[in-house]
Amino acid sequence: MSLPSLRLKANADRRLRAGHLWVYSNEIDVAATPLAGFAPGDQAILEAAGGKPLGVVAMSPNNLICARLVSREVKHILDKSLLVHRLNVCLSLRERLFDKPFYRLVYGDSDLLPGLVVDRFGDHVVVQLASATMEHHKHDVVEALVQVLKPTGILLRNDASSRDAEGLPRYVDTAYGQVPDWVALEENGVKFEAPVREGQKTGWFYDHRMNRARLAPYVKGKRVLDLFSYIGGWGVQAAAFGASEVMCVDASGFALDGVERNAALNGVAEKMACVEGDVFEALKELKASEERFDVIITDPPAFIKRKKDLKNGEAAYRRLNEQAMRLLNKDGILVSASCSMHLPEDDLQNILLTSARHLDRNIQLLERGSQGPDHPVHPAIHETRYIKSLTCRLLPNS
Repeated sequence: MSLPSLRLKANADRRLRAGHLWVYSNEIDVAATPLAGFAPGDQAILEAAGGKPLGVVAMSPNNLICARLVSREVKHILDKSLLVHRLNVCLSLRERLFDKPFYRLVYGDSDLLPGLVVDRFGDHVVVQLASATMEHHKHDVVEALVQVLKPTGILLRNDASSRDAEGLPRYVDTAYGQVPDWVALEENGVKFEAPVREGQKTGWFYDHRMNRARLAPYVKGKRVLDLFSYIGGWGVQAAAFGASEVMCVDASGFALDGVERNAALNGVAEKMACVEGDVFEALKELKASEERFDVIITDPPAFIKRKKDLKNGEAAYRRLNEQAMRLLNKDGILVSASCSMHLPEDDLQNILLTSARHLDRNIQLLERGSQGPDHPVHPAIHETRYIKSLTCRLLPNS
């Protein structure tokens, strides 16, 4: 297969040679290789200004990130063969890490498969295609997954807003076999069922697995509040780890039905209470009712989706964590999480310090957490590290 060339401006190859995978539109020599000559989803041979090949790229010519490296070998284009090879490389890591087949199998750029996310739920697989190139190779992706995993079913959850920038339609479709509405998984020895068709993203968030495991020593015999609980990833595990009582708060009744479902699955339903409604309003009502908790978990959706949201997003994180701190007992534990890639961990730490001091409380930072190793970070692409989790102790100012 002969691919067209995409030529860089002078010195624009330095960042790529240093390890980065993204090509920006202002780095292209458009006189030599106009971006208008490419369609979304095309593949091309990336060339340095002098014409030396740098590898194969997947094209998104209408976006700021106009191309992403698929391979540094020009003979390795994105096709079924390359997908099978990369999937086997991904699988070898996950099988080394986990003794059961419940994990993120593919994490986009970090696994050298830009635009592809794959979550595995035992014999069922949920796939997100976020780029036109991966969409064009949808059948190759499915066939490669069938060859490597031999699953019972593959579901395409292609309804994310990230597809809009690529001009791709949103849809959900069973691409292979059969996939039930709820699929089973196990995390940290706790059983769950995830709504892969109607839930958030792929139906489950494997990224906090290690952070949720660290709840165990903090929650035994304690009263726990889980904010933005979704289907109980944190809250049900807290109950399973020995919490005396867990209250889950979420705006979605569907999600809270999932909490009850998963609590029953683990025999901890009697410990669980669910509150449906806006989390900030619920915090006010809990404060007015003089409720107190020993451990509070705040794991909200991304308050900062774009850099321009930074100021308002930081204010939302401070408001959330400060209101949560007001409900903590004198020697309380706050687990403060963020999935906003634009919020540096140090900024979240400063938000917690400022909030604690505003309430005249001392704060100790006990643990720092990130995403699990099935969400590997690409060292050259800071955007691939998005999860932060800070476990803190709040004490009286005395």
